[in-house]
Amino acid sequence: MSYFNKVLIANRGEIARRIIRTCRRLGIETVAVYSEADAQAPFVSEASEAVCVGPAQAKKSYLDIEKVIQAAKQTKADAIHPGYGFLSENPQFAERCEAENIVFIGPSADVMKIMGSKLEARDHMQRAGVPVVPGSDGQIHSVEEAAAIANQLGYPLMLKASAGGGGIGMQLVQNQEELEKAFHSTIQKAESFFNDGAVFLEKWISDPRHIEVQVAADDFGNVVHLYERECSVQRRNQKVVEESPSPFLDESLREQLLETAIQGAKEIGYTNVGTMEFIFDNNKNFYFLEMNTRLQVEHPVTEEITGIDLVEWQLRIAAGQQLPLGQEQISRTGHAIECRLYAEDPKTFFPSPGTIEQLKLPEEGVRLDFSVTEGSVVSPFYDPMIGKVIVHGASRAQAIEKMKQALAGMEVHGLQTNLALLASIMENRQFEEGDYTTQFLEKAKILS
Repeated sequence: MSYFNKVLIANRGEIARRIIRTCRRLGIETVAVYSEADAQAPFVSEASEAVCVGPAQAKKSYLDIEKVIQAAKQTKADAIHPGYGFLSENPQFAERCEAENIVFIGPSADVMKIMGSKLEARDHMQRAGVPVVPGSDGQIHSVEEAAAIANQLGYPLMLKASAGGGGIGMQLVQNQEELEKAFHSTIQKAESFFNDGAVFLEKWISDPRHIEVQVAADDFGNVVHLYERECSVQRRNQKVVEESPSPFLDESLREQLLETAIQGAKEIGYTNVGTMEFIFDNNKNFYFLEMNTRLQVEHPVTEEITGIDLVEWQLRIAAGQQLPLGQEQISRTGHAIECRLYAEDPKTFFPSPGTIEQLKLPEEGVRLDFSVTEGSVVSPFYDPMIGKVIVHGASRAQAIEKMKQALAGMEVHGLQTNLALLASIMENRQFEEGDYTTQFLEKAKILS
């Protein structure tokens, strides 16, 4: 079966190691690009070859498109896998790959542009009949316009940057005074972070569930779902624990959600692997939130319940192959949970960089997607996630029990982690009952 001869991985850490594993199994050579800060990182030595692309600062290394392209040309890589974060949702990067006749393992630049703009995404989803959160129809240009729209929609509202992501460029406003204060600062932040100052308003959905659908699509018009993931355990709009199937959905609502996700993917002509994200209110109404046009951090949850290697599917699709399975051939088994282990203060969520002096990990019955080994340095320059702990059980109760045992069998010395926080979540009755929302960590007072 023809894939690629050599794939450059435009990323680092655990996702680089994850991609290398699949490529190695398929007989594909890999190229790691790394910054000076990552010279001793495990992923660098695990790749077939490696190229240093600059100093520690991401803007001068992992985010430098020309340096990454040059590394691919230098090593004669015929494809680039962007992982997640960094350049993975950058349409200019995809366009540069195409210009150099290097396959970008992901969707087209045009699709990324559509879904990279929350305003364009809303417009396309509405055309496809996908429900979106009630809000303004387009970009808001002035405080006066914002106030007029807000009076029609009713407070509270979310003021959002169209190009925002990762919780950046979002501001909850409870009244006109708060809206007026937040308006210009949100535009400035959006321009600074995303080089795009467009903002809009959406109704605030209080205490929502955050549930996403994994989709895959090829160049032959085939689109499938690989079920949903529940991602409501969050801190600062960043996911901490993910699971599948969602304990919130009954089969009828699940089917409706999955079909809606496929509708949305078809509307924009999506190809490769992607994730349609939705929020649910407490009346079980769901609304499109955004689409991640890349592999997700939490993709192992889907792999565990379906038995499908999503990185292999990405490679197959990018190589011009049809989807390996039709919808009727995709099934799920049991329950999977993923916990993200961060090098951070579990109460303040501030990063805790340093050297991992000792690392004890469980040896059986658990999947460990880690960026580090004992002796590794966790750099202050990048996201502080050091690994993911993934378990699969015949039932949700069994999966929770396996996760409790896995976390109890772990020790990390030399820096602070959120290990105790993760263990507390698994022991929490509300979590065990599946009765939680995105406000769970704050309301359950697990952090106090």
